[in-house]
Amino acid sequence: THPDVDAISFVGSTPIAKYVHETATAHGKRVQALGGAKNHAIILPDADMDNAADHLSAAAFGSAGERCMAISVAVAVGEAADAIVGRVAERAQAVKVAEGTDPDAEMGPIITAASKERMKGIVTAAAEAGAELVVDGREFTVAGKEGGNWFGPTVIDQVGTGMDAYTEEIFGPVLSVVRVETVEEAIELINSNPYGNGTAIFTSSGSNARKFHRGVHVGMIGVNVPIPVPVAYHSFGGWKNSLFGDKHIYGEEGVAFYTRAKVITQRWPEPTHASGASYNFPSN
Repeated sequence: THPDVDAISFVGSTPIAKYVHETATAHGKRVQALGGAKNHAIILPDADMDNAADHLSAAAFGSAGERCMAISVAVAVGEAADAIVGRVAERAQAVKVAEGTDPDAEMGPIITAASKERMKGIVTAAAEAGAELVVDGREFTVAGKEGGNWFGPTVIDQVGTGMDAYTEEIFGPVLSVVRVETVEEAIELINSNPYGNGTAIFTSSGSNARKFHRGVHVGMIGVNVPIPVPVAYHSFGGWKNSLFGDKHIYGEEGVAFYTRAKVITQRWPEPTHASGASYNFPSN
């Protein structure tokens, strides 16, 4: 609300992003406010399953899942489900979890004890509601570091869209698997989600890839790329409840956000010439 502030660029949770946008725009300020995410990756039966599993594991468990671009939902289409779940489970169990000073660490602890307990509650509730805990990281610990906020890579299969494991942005190393029968059903699932930050498809079909990236209501899309964040001269930002404001960050849109244009019209007539002024629009 301060009069010295002309623009606000914000990244955080959706409720706060919405509040920042509403409050600042009410005071005449330019705002880009990035909110939460629930990023899906579709796996079709024609995908290279080993390649998809490698990248799903890295996208779900890299940075301990504590990043807005993490893949937290795998949407397994048809017969791809059993194949991808088994492969991702193998990779989840092989992730090297250790403190960050360990040069071999692939994943570290969770940021706070409160966050760890929240994750445990969500995973437990999913299991009690009928989901299958394929890999359970709730009681994971590192020898000699038992006091740390450890939470191992977790894979939950048969997740329902009404479960907190699906609706909440867990922000941790938890991959939920939702099973559908067709790519159309998968696209509908993504579009019905309130977030639209990032998404991906794993397939060897150009036709299905095109149907996917044209059909999903998501701001950043990967084809056989799980975290679709290109270099900084491309824009970064989602749709729906993942972004409030009309300008994404980075790229040309980012430059435009921090820029206010002027239009300058000039004429330098010779003093001896008539002005040629006109009362019509436009004036000359």
